[in-house]
Amino acid sequence: MKIGQVVKSVAGRDKGNLLVVTANRPEGLFVADGKARPLERAKLKNQKHIMITGYCLKENEYCTNRALRSALRQLNANEMNSERGQKNV
Repeated sequence: MKIGQVVKSVAGRDKGNLLVVTANRPEGLFVADGKARPLERAKLKNQKHIMITGYCLKENEYCTNRALRSALRQLNANEMNSERGQKNV
């Protein structure tokens, strides 16, 4: 798993939220969302409890909590729009 990879939580309190991988360790991944989990306090998450999305952020898109929130908000909006489009078909 790459640093900057966007993942979706499938278990835990943050279930359904988009997160970005900030570090990769043998015991799991450190993930942050810039709000509930700021970059300074990234959460250690088991790899079994996340789902990989097809998105990867550039380093400048997650260098600050504000930039990370903005990038994840845009991805979440794009994901919601694509889901609505598929349901209408």
